[in-house]
Amino acid sequence: MLQPEHIGIAVKNLSISVPLFEKLLNSQCYKTETVQSEQVNTAFFKTGQTKIELLESTNTDGVIAKFIDRKGEGIHHIAFEVTDILAEMKRLQEEGFVLLNETPKDGADNKLVCFLHPKGTNGVLIELCQEKTQ
Repeated sequence: MLQPEHIGIAVKNLSISVPLFEKLLNSQCYKTETVQSEQVNTAFFKTGQTKIELLESTNTDGVIAKFIDRKGEGIHHIAFEVTDILAEMKRLQEEGFVLLNETPKDGADNKLVCFLHPKGTNGVLIELCQEKTQ
């Protein structure tokens, strides 16, 4: 079963957006991280059981930069926690969903991640994530 993990929000500039979300959520950013594979800088917030991930592109040709150019700043993806990402990827492929990566890759917040193509999920980019084991 998929459990909600976080909502990813594309932003132009973390130095502007982090203070804005700190005020909005009345909560401090608890973690920042650069994810080289995705060409992003991230900032995380927790409010109740929900996590918010702000994503800033590190490259003008990066996925987040292109997203912002097309759609502007805003919700980029919804992530769900899974206990076995390989099994969940296989199940979803068998159900007809298209994966954007064939194998899990390193993501932010000590996770393995895989994305589902939004054309098969009513236009919503879905991220599967599993906590990495040490």
